[in-house]
Amino acid sequence: MKKFLIIILLLMLAGVGVIASDMVIESKTQTFSDTERKIKLDGNVKVKIDNLTVESDTADVSIRRNNKLDTATFYNKPYALEINGNKKREVKANILQVSLINKIVRAEGEAQSVITEGVTPIVVINADVQEYDTNSNVMVATGAVTMKYKDIDTYSDKAVIVTDGSGALKKIDLFGNARVKQEQNESEGHHFVYNPITEEMSVEGNTKTIAISDEGKKLTIHSDYQHYSKLQNSYVGSGHVKIWYDDYYAQGPKVSVFPDKKTNKPNEVYFIGRSKIIQQEKDIIADKIKMTMSPKDFKAEGNVKTIIHNIDTKENDL
Repeated sequence: MKKFLIIILLLMLAGVGVIASDMVIESKTQTFSDTERKIKLDGNVKVKIDNLTVESDTADVSIRRNNKLDTATFYNKPYALEINGNKKREVKANILQVSLINKIVRAEGEAQSVITEGVTPIVVINADVQEYDTNSNVMVATGAVTMKYKDIDTYSDKAVIVTDGSGALKKIDLFGNARVKQEQNESEGHHFVYNPITEEMSVEGNTKTIAISDEGKKLTIHSDYQHYSKLQNSYVGSGHVKIWYDDYYAQGPKVSVFPDKKTNKPNEVYFIGRSKIIQQEKDIIADKIKMTMSPKDFKAEGNVKTIIHNIDTKENDL
């Protein structure tokens, strides 16, 4: 997951603050108000620097008392485009605000960022607000945040994305009512952390994961904390773990789920610590429990106790 989540206006900030580049500003009218300390642009506004172009109906640029440019604000659904080779980066919003002093870009109102390679969108991010700090390479998106990357879809109240100087993704944090969907697997919780280098994801806070088999059967995992490795296709859950599969129900302090070696689908479930599995009228309690889904079976070890419910103890009539 390279070159992921760069707000394209970074080039504008870098160009103004560091690189000696020409900025071309076009519009039907341009006026300056000394009282408001603003340059006002109206009608077919177009600002271009290097490979970056920003267009809007109206814009203004605030000026500090020392005559330094402060903040450029583009109104009425502005559009920003940067083309670099076969890569295209676009930002749309109701308002785009560029701080030339703090090097922060803010997109407000129906904000959308799209990174395209060739004709294929690589990343699509939607949020109420997206703010990118070019000094720290941190992007914060808030308000009904959705992200799509290949086969991964996410939703959260807030997302924090960290990249390195080249734009390579280092970390994603999702906060508040967060959900992640990948192929037939879905997870939810309060806080997700994704590492794109190791392709590992952890989630905490009332977590829930649903994995669907090729036969359409659901494996549901509830716990306080979960960790998923895409490379190993394995899950680890801890804290009030509960699992449902077909007529199985199991609970315990910690669980590990591993795939079948042939199909690479989740198949083996290991509970560690005093755990319980319920199947129909039987409760089995043990220190360790192993469940398999295909073939459907289980094995209990360590101080095993079995409880069979609803046994008919009445004597048969002769």
